[in-house]
Amino acid sequence: MRNSLNASDNSTPSSPLSCALRDRKRLTELLEHRLARDRLKRYRPYAKQAAFHEAGARFRERLFMAGNQLGKTLGGAAEVAMHLTGLYPSWWQGRRFERPVSWLAGSESAELTRGGVQRLLLGPPADAARWGTGMIPGGAILDISRRQSVADAVDTVVVRHASGGHSTLGLKSYDQGRTKWQADTVDGVWFDEEPPLEVYSEGLTRTNATGGMVMLTFTPLFGMSEVVMRFLSEPSPDRHVTTMTIDDAEHYTPEERARIVAAYPAHEREARAKGIPVLGSGRIFPVEEEAILVDPVRPAAHWPALGALDFGWDHPFAAVKLYWDRDADIVYVAQAYRAREQTPILHAGALRDWGSWLPWAWPHDGLQHDKGSGEQLAGQYRRQGLRMLEERAQFEDGTNGVEAGLMLMLERMQTGRLKVFRTLGEWLEEFRLYHRRDGRVVKERDDLMSATRYGLMMLRHAAIAPDAMARFMPEAPYDPFEY
Repeated sequence: MRNSLNASDNSTPSSPLSCALRDRKRLTELLEHRLARDRLKRYRPYAKQAAFHEAGARFRERLFMAGNQLGKTLGGAAEVAMHLTGLYPSWWQGRRFERPVSWLAGSESAELTRGGVQRLLLGPPADAARWGTGMIPGGAILDISRRQSVADAVDTVVVRHASGGHSTLGLKSYDQGRTKWQADTVDGVWFDEEPPLEVYSEGLTRTNATGGMVMLTFTPLFGMSEVVMRFLSEPSPDRHVTTMTIDDAEHYTPEERARIVAAYPAHEREARAKGIPVLGSGRIFPVEEEAILVDPVRPAAHWPALGALDFGWDHPFAAVKLYWDRDADIVYVAQAYRAREQTPILHAGALRDWGSWLPWAWPHDGLQHDKGSGEQLAGQYRRQGLRMLEERAQFEDGTNGVEAGLMLMLERMQTGRLKVFRTLGEWLEEFRLYHRRDGRVVKERDDLMSATRYGLMMLRHAAIAPDAMARFMPEAPYDPFEY
């Protein structure tokens, strides 16, 4: 009997439809192959990833502190691939290298480097045929050297740079010790997962001569470690922190977020879901976020309001708008503003939209005189149209202690009398990381916290909008500056 398959092949020619389907399948496979080998081109960052990238244009040391599985390592891999290849997308606002570069990257162990950094940059570690399907485009990879003694691990990658030369990437691990990070001078170092301080310092040293950059991407499971403290407690114009919570990860639905958070052990939830280091007794406001967060509400017409600001230049200028439900004695933080290195005319222009009638609380440094004009800071904002209160922020008895103000905030939080609109992301970032070191308040990333404290101290001066007050007392429209 003749083989049926052969008979079919010899006697029945392929139909036009089957040929078309076969060609379509081949084209699809070819397209998928090309797309897989050019993954970098399809990278579109979330807002927090974009903020991390943009900070590279101004800061040498950057920390991307985020929860688990939110995209921090992917963002790090995408940026390193751009620097190695010189292929920057049109939306890119970060630092650019117009020449070939040398980078180091790694994680805690050879296995973790292989499964994280290497996998995202090159492709599946156990399938060398698919190397080139990571963030480094396959067509740009010129050579790959394997690491000895660790299966499927890579030691060095040579990458074609858009300028015509070639870049190099060395993959390391922290368990090798600091001496293995003593490479020649490099342009950048990427630490994925938190490194020991001595390894971090060694990596940073390698970039000194080039003015290069150091990136860290990790979930702060070690709490207030030496590396975390370096970024949160030691002021430096070279350092920047980007935080990302599960609410910033656009690939999760609200239901998925709730399920993921509930699955974590209670003591790990803030670190794993929100990228918040365990601050322990050092945290100034040991309060669960959900206890103070509310969806934005429409303030009642009879609720008085107050603006409060904290002056700043190199550290941000900050302002908040508070509404006070006097019947329930609940204060709502409804708006927040933070910006650095801008003049009073720009800040005031943004804040006048909150209400030209709004009274403004301000701190003691508003009494200082500007070195150029000789005019007091508070006076400059008054001249720009903000209704600055006549006296600096203080309690009714004339005191203005920081600790008393912090205790006032904490007491209101704990008793449900201070609520924050959950849309105020910058306010929440400061709230999460506001802490003490050796018993003293760390004066870093505290600008909106300070503005809120000044507002609560001066809450007695909150005022109802004149048009609303006129409806209640038409004979005597209320003006808080008459008294």
